[in-house]
Amino acid sequence: MRKKYFTVAVVLSLAATLTLSSCLGSFALTNKVLTWNRQVGDKFVNEIVFFALWVLPVYELSMLADITVINSIEFWSGENPVIAQTKVIDGKDARYLVKSDKGGYTITNLDDKTTVQFNFDAKDNSWSIESNGEEHKLFTYVDDTHIKVANKDGGFDDVELSDQGVWAYEQNAIAQSEQYASR
Repeated sequence: MRKKYFTVAVVLSLAATLTLSSCLGSFALTNKVLTWNRQVGDKFVNEIVFFALWVLPVYELSMLADITVINSIEFWSGENPVIAQTKVIDGKDARYLVKSDKGGYTITNLDDKTTVQFNFDAKDNSWSIESNGEEHKLFTYVDDTHIKVANKDGGFDDVELSDQGVWAYEQNAIAQSEQYASR
């Protein structure tokens, strides 16, 4: 009888959470578990780990946490606490502290303490870089298959998001660099 009450309580809680918050959410915790699983090994190892995490209820618990708590926090505060991360990366010439949040990335060189920010602007769907108080737009998403990329002349070039489109853009950028260098 207790199990029945517990099941009913869980179902009602889930229904209330979904109904009251009106938030589908990004399911960041569940997606992190899935992303980690995809990096474990080849497809056979990934399938075994996926099945084990499903049987051990790791996926179920992460989904429950996303639905009942994390997505609600994301809805009411506008920020997902799971998405924000900080990592230290050892580069070729220095160590870097990379902080990510919903607005982009802040990269700090731990040796000379310089900082660069990559900012996402949801209003115009663009990424920009900010350094020494100056911000420069890098690219803007036009649609699912095209972006406008900043060029050295201060304008923007349309680029198709395909192998051929990126290759054509790279070739054009190389040619412009060689012309600029020969002046």
